[in-house]
Amino acid sequence: MTFSDLDPRSLTALGVEGALEAAGSARATAELLSGLSAHPDVRVRAAVARHPNSPVEVLSALAAAYPAEVLGNPGLPLMRLARPNLLGVFPAEGMIALLSQPGVPGWVLDGALRHDDFQVRTALAGHPDLSAERVAALAADAGWQIREAVAKRPALPAALVRQLAGDDDYDVRKAVAAREDLPGELLRAFVRDSHGMVRASVARRLDLPLDCLLTLAADEDVDVLGTLARRVDLPRSVREWLSTHELDSVRASALQGWKVRPEWLVRAEQDAEPEVRAALARRPDAAPEILVRLAHDESESVRRALLERSDLPDGAVLALAASPEADIRLHIASAEGISGAVMDALLDDPDANIRTVLAVRPDVGEARLLRLAGDTNAEVRRAVAYAEQPGAEVLVRVARDGNAGVRRAAAIHPALPAALVEVLAGDPDEGVRLAVAGRADLPEDVRARLQADVDASVREEAGG
Repeated sequence: MTFSDLDPRSLTALGVEGALEAAGSARATAELLSGLSAHPDVRVRAAVARHPNSPVEVLSALAAAYPAEVLGNPGLPLMRLARPNLLGVFPAEGMIALLSQPGVPGWVLDGALRHDDFQVRTALAGHPDLSAERVAALAADAGWQIREAVAKRPALPAALVRQLAGDDDYDVRKAVAAREDLPGELLRAFVRDSHGMVRASVARRLDLPLDCLLTLAADEDVDVLGTLARRVDLPRSVREWLSTHELDSVRASALQGWKVRPEWLVRAEQDAEPEVRAALARRPDAAPEILVRLAHDESESVRRALLERSDLPDGAVLALAASPEADIRLHIASAEGISGAVMDALLDDPDANIRTVLAVRPDVGEARLLRLAGDTNAEVRRAVAYAEQPGAEVLVRVARDGNAGVRRAAAIHPALPAALVEVLAGDPDEGVRLAVAGRADLPEDVRARLQADVDASVREEAGG
């Protein structure tokens, strides 16, 4: 049977090598290649993407994963003659993959320019290799996302910058307002733009003239004022005014400046709004005593802000270990380098999950493990049995535990003394005996006893 005669419904009968041979055959039919395009082997699908007999619909489906193979397909020139809008049937992800290829031909760029999906045209607008004509066409596109992408291009003719600066969509104007090459008259026009997000974009500019900064300081938009409040190049009186603004989000933004006055930190600790105190909790220059007090804060958001830090003093960590939120305490129990005092506090945590996490810490210590070995929760005691270095007394406790699951965990511990191995080999629970039977260091007399165990699984595990 030739490949041209092969029924696509019987493709499962082909092995991978057979499928590769079929996909590479010059006689492969469009129907056969369509069937092979769904083959699980990537090499087969790549071969289909390269084959000149593959239908356009198959190539469009494969383009996202195999863009280089599709672009290199020798059948494309004929397909383009037969179907002038060839790329119109390609899905967005396939077209975007084609555009990402180095040296993508101009006909693909033009196809993307005419594509119905705005995602394709948006990707094209960000392509580094576009002619002036294509850029101009995209700048007049009906989709604001495309015009926004054009506005972000690193090099734009001055005429297009001015055109986009007057765009009806604020996202487009916002992108223009962030351009480094923005002419001064456009910059000053954007300071008085009708949309707050555009004015906020201008307020972020590092090179903003002082008169523009002062104009924006009189703005009533919260985003504009919040952006300004983070700046340190404002007159002192303006910064002070923003740091005491009636809007809590503006006061919080003022605490995000590169440098703030020490008295602001003192004032922020007493602020009535949690957002401001949370901003203080994130300040790298907040004093240790402030962090300790914030760890006792009544607001959950303030305490959570402290979890983002890696330099908390022990007093703050100890306070967070007593938080009412279990996930905050779990975060502390899992953290590196917590002190013994914090671990001692977590030993009595009401959440068994936290005590379990504590039990598997490598630095928990034998004394704490011994205490956890007497925990009321069997999951905690089992975690103790998994500890790397529990100590002899702890191993005795877990090996004699009343819960079979705990004893099973103890039975596989590599440091389990030989005397306890022998005791557990006679355990009434077959799961415990099974765990003992699987030990590599099993004494021969114990192994022989387990090879005669009443349970078949135990006998098999022991090699019986």
